[in-house]
Amino acid sequence: MSSVIELQMWQLGAAYVFILILLVIVRVKGIKRETEIVLASIRMTLQLILVAYILSYMFDVNQPMLTVIFLICMQVFAIHNIFNRVKIELLKATKLVIAFSMVVGTVTSILYFNLIVIQFSPWHDPRYFIPIAGMIIGNSMTGISLGVTRLVSGFHEQREMVECSLMLGATPKMASRSIINQAFDSAILPTINSMVGMGIVFLPGMMTGQILSGISPIVAVEYQIAIMLGIVGSVTLSVILFVQLGYKTFFNQKAQLNI
Repeated sequence: MSSVIELQMWQLGAAYVFILILLVIVRVKGIKRETEIVLASIRMTLQLILVAYILSYMFDVNQPMLTVIFLICMQVFAIHNIFNRVKIELLKATKLVIAFSMVVGTVTSILYFNLIVIQFSPWHDPRYFIPIAGMIIGNSMTGISLGVTRLVSGFHEQREMVECSLMLGATPKMASRSIINQAFDSAILPTINSMVGMGIVFLPGMMTGQILSGISPIVAVEYQIAIMLGIVGSVTLSVILFVQLGYKTFFNQKAQLNI
Protein backbone atom coordinates (compact mmCIF):
# COMPACT_ATOMS: atom_id res chain seq x y z
CA MET A 1 0.00 0.00 0.00
CA SER A 2 1.37 3.42 -0.95
CA SER A 3 2.40 5.90 1.74
CA VAL A 4 0.26 8.88 2.69
CA ILE A 5 0.78 12.02 0.59
CA GLU A 6 1.42 14.93 2.96
CA LEU A 7 0.24 18.31 1.71
CA GLN A 8 2.67 21.19 1.60
CA MET A 9 1.54 24.64 2.75
CA TRP A 10 1.34 25.95 -0.81
CA GLN A 11 -0.85 22.97 -1.80
CA LEU A 12 -3.20 23.63 1.10
CA GLY A 13 -3.29 27.31 0.18
CA ALA A 14 -4.09 26.43 -3.43
CA ALA A 15 -7.29 24.74 -2.25
CA TYR A 16 -8.62 28.14 -1.11
CA VAL A 17 -9.05 29.08 -4.78
CA PHE A 18 -12.50 27.46 -4.53
CA ILE A 19 -13.44 30.02 -1.87
CA LEU A 20 -12.31 32.78 -4.21
CA ILE A 21 -14.49 31.33 -6.97
CA LEU A 22 -17.47 31.29 -4.61
CA LEU A 23 -16.82 34.91 -3.58
CA VAL A 24 -16.68 36.01 -7.21
CA ILE A 25 -19.96 34.25 -8.02
CA VAL A 26 -21.91 35.70 -5.07
CA ARG A 27 -20.48 39.14 -5.85
CA VAL A 28 -21.54 38.96 -9.51
CA LYS A 29 -24.99 37.63 -8.51
CA GLY A 30 -25.42 40.43 -5.99
CA ILE A 31 -25.86 37.98 -3.10
CA LYS A 32 -24.73 39.59 0.15
CA ARG A 33 -22.73 36.64 1.51
CA GLU A 34 -19.12 37.74 1.07
CA THR A 35 -18.47 38.56 4.73
CA GLU A 36 -20.22 35.39 5.91
CA ILE A 37 -18.19 33.20 3.53
CA VAL A 38 -14.87 34.79 4.53
CA LEU A 39 -15.64 34.50 8.26
CA ALA A 40 -16.80 30.90 7.84
CA SER A 41 -13.57 30.02 6.00
CA ILE A 42 -11.40 31.67 8.64
CA ARG A 43 -13.37 30.10 11.48
CA MET A 44 -13.19 26.64 9.88
CA THR A 45 -9.43 26.92 9.37
CA LEU A 46 -8.66 28.14 12.89
CA GLN A 47 -10.98 25.61 14.53
CA LEU A 48 -9.49 22.68 12.63
CA ILE A 49 -5.92 23.77 13.36
CA LEU A 50 -6.75 24.15 17.06
CA VAL A 51 -8.47 20.75 17.17
CA ALA A 52 -5.51 19.15 15.40
CA TYR A 53 -3.10 20.29 18.11
CA ILE A 54 -5.51 19.34 20.90
CA LEU A 55 -6.04 15.86 19.46
CA SER A 56 -2.30 15.37 18.97
CA TYR A 57 -1.80 16.11 22.66
CA MET A 58 -4.71 13.86 23.66
CA PHE A 59 -3.34 10.98 21.57
CA ASP A 60 0.00 11.28 23.36
CA VAL A 61 -1.30 11.39 26.95
CA ASN A 62 -4.42 9.19 26.43
CA GLN A 63 -6.20 10.26 29.63
CA PRO A 64 -9.92 9.40 30.15
CA MET A 65 -10.67 12.77 31.78
CA LEU A 66 -9.52 14.66 28.69
CA THR A 67 -11.74 12.50 26.49
CA VAL A 68 -14.76 13.19 28.72
CA ILE A 69 -14.03 16.94 28.77
CA PHE A 70 -13.74 16.99 24.98
CA LEU A 71 -17.05 15.13 24.69
CA ILE A 72 -18.76 17.66 26.98
CA CYS A 73 -17.39 20.54 24.89
CA MET A 74 -18.71 18.92 21.72
CA GLN A 75 -22.15 18.55 23.30
CA VAL A 76 -22.22 22.16 24.50
CA PHE A 77 -21.27 23.56 21.09
CA ALA A 78 -23.75 21.26 19.31
CA ILE A 79 -26.64 22.33 21.55
CA HIS A 80 -25.64 25.98 21.16
CA ASN A 81 -25.63 25.60 17.36
CA ILE A 82 -29.13 24.10 17.46
CA PHE A 83 -30.41 27.13 19.37
CA ASN A 84 -28.77 29.46 16.83
CA ARG A 85 -30.16 27.63 13.80
CA VAL A 86 -33.77 28.04 14.93
CA LYS A 87 -34.78 31.58 14.01
CA ILE A 88 -37.95 31.52 16.15
CA GLU A 89 -37.45 32.24 19.85
CA LEU A 90 -37.71 29.05 21.87
CA LEU A 91 -39.26 28.58 25.30
CA LYS A 92 -36.90 27.67 28.14
CA ALA A 93 -38.66 24.32 28.54
CA THR A 94 -38.13 23.55 24.84
CA LYS A 95 -34.42 24.35 25.14
CA LEU A 96 -34.13 21.99 28.10
CA VAL A 97 -35.79 19.21 26.09
CA ILE A 98 -33.39 19.84 23.19
CA ALA A 99 -30.37 19.58 25.49
CA PHE A 100 -31.73 16.45 27.19
CA SER A 101 -32.51 14.74 23.88
CA MET A 102 -29.09 15.54 22.43
CA VAL A 103 -27.14 14.32 25.46
CA VAL A 104 -29.16 11.16 26.12
CA GLY A 105 -29.53 10.19 22.45
CA THR A 106 -25.91 10.73 21.44
CA VAL A 107 -24.19 9.45 24.60
CA THR A 108 -26.30 6.27 24.55
CA SER A 109 -25.45 5.67 20.90
CA ILE A 110 -21.74 6.46 21.36
CA LEU A 111 -21.36 4.09 24.31
CA TYR A 112 -23.26 1.28 22.58
CA PHE A 113 -21.30 1.73 19.37
CA ASN A 114 -17.92 1.89 21.10
CA LEU A 115 -18.46 -0.84 23.68
CA ILE A 116 -20.59 -3.31 21.70
CA VAL A 117 -19.85 -2.74 18.00
CA ILE A 118 -16.20 -1.61 17.78
CA GLN A 119 -15.03 -2.84 21.21
CA PHE A 120 -11.77 -0.90 21.27
CA SER A 121 -9.66 -0.78 24.41
CA PRO A 122 -9.32 1.29 26.48
CA TRP A 123 -12.82 2.69 26.10
CA HIS A 124 -11.55 6.29 26.27
CA ASP A 125 -8.94 5.94 23.51
CA PRO A 126 -9.31 9.37 21.81
CA ARG A 127 -8.06 8.02 18.47
CA TYR A 128 -11.35 6.12 18.16
CA PHE A 129 -13.64 7.82 20.65
CA ILE A 130 -13.39 11.43 19.42
CA PRO A 131 -13.87 10.87 15.65
CA ILE A 132 -16.81 8.50 16.25
CA ALA A 133 -18.39 10.88 18.76
CA GLY A 134 -17.93 13.78 16.34
CA MET A 135 -19.77 12.03 13.51
CA ILE A 136 -22.60 10.87 15.76
CA ILE A 137 -23.06 14.23 17.52
CA GLY A 138 -22.77 16.22 14.29
CA ASN A 139 -25.45 14.23 12.49
CA SER A 140 -27.74 14.21 15.53
CA MET A 141 -27.33 17.98 15.80
CA THR A 142 -28.49 18.38 12.20
CA GLY A 143 -31.42 16.01 12.77
CA ILE A 144 -32.67 17.77 15.89
CA SER A 145 -32.20 21.19 14.25
CA LEU A 146 -34.51 20.13 11.43
CA GLY A 147 -36.94 18.56 13.90
CA VAL A 148 -37.07 21.70 16.05
CA THR A 149 -37.62 23.96 13.05
CA ARG A 150 -40.40 21.77 11.67
CA LEU A 151 -42.08 21.32 15.05
CA VAL A 152 -42.09 25.05 15.83
CA SER A 153 -43.27 26.06 12.36
CA GLY A 154 -45.90 23.29 12.44
CA PHE A 155 -47.47 24.63 15.63
CA HIS A 156 -47.51 28.17 14.21
CA GLU A 157 -48.88 27.16 10.81
CA GLN A 158 -51.47 24.71 12.18
CA ARG A 159 -52.41 26.63 15.31
CA GLU A 160 -56.09 26.88 14.41
CA MET A 161 -56.33 23.16 13.67
CA VAL A 162 -54.70 22.27 17.00
CA GLU A 163 -56.95 24.63 18.96
CA CYS A 164 -60.07 23.31 17.22
CA SER A 165 -59.03 19.75 18.05
CA LEU A 166 -58.54 20.73 21.69
CA MET A 167 -61.98 22.34 21.83
CA LEU A 168 -63.50 19.15 20.44
CA GLY A 169 -61.99 17.17 23.30
CA ALA A 170 -58.71 15.97 21.86
CA THR A 171 -55.69 15.67 24.14
CA PRO A 172 -52.54 17.70 23.32
CA LYS A 173 -50.89 14.53 22.04
CA MET A 174 -53.81 13.72 19.74
CA ALA A 175 -54.05 17.29 18.47
CA SER A 176 -50.30 17.40 17.77
CA ARG A 177 -49.88 13.96 16.20
CA SER A 178 -49.56 15.13 12.60
CA ILE A 179 -47.12 17.90 13.55
CA ILE A 180 -45.00 15.47 15.57
CA ASN A 181 -44.89 12.95 12.70
CA GLN A 182 -43.97 15.64 10.16
CA ALA A 183 -41.18 16.92 12.41
CA PHE A 184 -39.76 13.43 12.87
CA ASP A 185 -39.95 12.70 9.14
CA SER A 186 -38.20 15.98 8.25
CA ALA A 187 -35.45 15.29 10.77
CA ILE A 188 -34.52 11.78 9.60
CA LEU A 189 -35.00 12.32 5.85
CA PRO A 190 -31.48 13.73 5.17
CA THR A 191 -29.89 10.74 6.91
CA ILE A 192 -31.99 8.32 4.85
CA ASN A 193 -31.13 10.18 1.64
CA SER A 194 -27.42 10.03 2.42
CA MET A 195 -27.69 6.26 2.89
CA VAL A 196 -29.38 5.88 -0.51
CA GLY A 197 -26.60 7.66 -2.42
CA MET A 198 -23.69 6.34 -0.37
CA GLY A 199 -21.15 4.28 -2.29
CA ILE A 200 -22.52 4.89 -5.78
CA VAL A 201 -23.13 8.65 -5.86
CA PHE A 202 -20.46 9.64 -3.32
CA LEU A 203 -17.86 8.17 -0.98
CA PRO A 204 -18.39 9.24 2.66
CA GLY A 205 -15.74 11.29 4.44
CA MET A 206 -14.72 8.58 6.90
CA MET A 207 -14.25 5.98 4.18
CA THR A 208 -12.36 8.42 1.95
CA GLY A 209 -10.05 9.40 4.80
CA GLN A 210 -9.23 5.79 5.64
CA ILE A 211 -8.53 4.93 2.00
CA LEU A 212 -6.26 7.98 1.64
CA SER A 213 -4.40 6.92 4.78
CA GLY A 214 -3.59 3.57 3.19
CA ILE A 215 -6.23 1.30 4.73
CA SER A 216 -7.80 -1.41 2.55
CA PRO A 217 -11.10 -0.31 0.91
CA ILE A 218 -12.74 -3.47 2.30
CA VAL A 219 -11.86 -2.51 5.87
CA ALA A 220 -12.86 1.10 5.20
CA VAL A 221 -16.27 -0.06 3.94
CA GLU A 222 -16.82 -2.20 7.03
CA TYR A 223 -16.15 0.77 9.30
CA GLN A 224 -18.30 3.06 7.16
CA ILE A 225 -21.30 0.72 7.25
CA ALA A 226 -20.96 0.36 11.00
CA ILE A 227 -20.65 4.10 11.68
CA MET A 228 -23.52 4.92 9.30
CA LEU A 229 -25.80 2.53 11.17
CA GLY A 230 -24.62 4.11 14.42
CA ILE A 231 -25.47 7.55 13.06
CA VAL A 232 -28.93 6.37 12.03
CA GLY A 233 -29.52 5.02 15.53
CA SER A 234 -28.32 8.19 17.21
CA VAL A 235 -30.37 10.51 14.99
CA THR A 236 -33.46 8.34 15.45
CA LEU A 237 -33.12 8.16 19.23
CA SER A 238 -32.30 11.86 19.67
CA VAL A 239 -35.10 13.08 17.41
CA ILE A 240 -37.78 10.74 18.78
CA LEU A 241 -36.91 11.87 22.31
CA PHE A 242 -37.20 15.49 21.27
CA VAL A 243 -40.49 15.31 19.38
CA GLN A 244 -42.16 13.13 22.01
CA LEU A 245 -41.12 15.43 24.84
CA GLY A 246 -40.82 18.70 22.95
CA TYR A 247 -44.44 19.02 21.84
CA LYS A 248 -45.51 19.11 25.50
CA THR A 249 -43.65 22.39 26.00
CA PHE A 250 -46.10 24.10 23.62
CA PHE A 251 -48.99 23.51 26.02
CA ASN A 252 -49.65 24.87 29.50
CA GLN A 253 -50.95 22.92 32.50
CA LYS A 254 -54.53 23.46 31.32
CA ALA A 255 -53.77 21.76 27.98
CA GLN A 256 -53.96 25.09 26.17
CA LEU A 257 -51.67 25.93 23.27
CA ASN A 258 -48.91 28.17 24.57
CA ILE A 259 -47.27 29.99 21.65
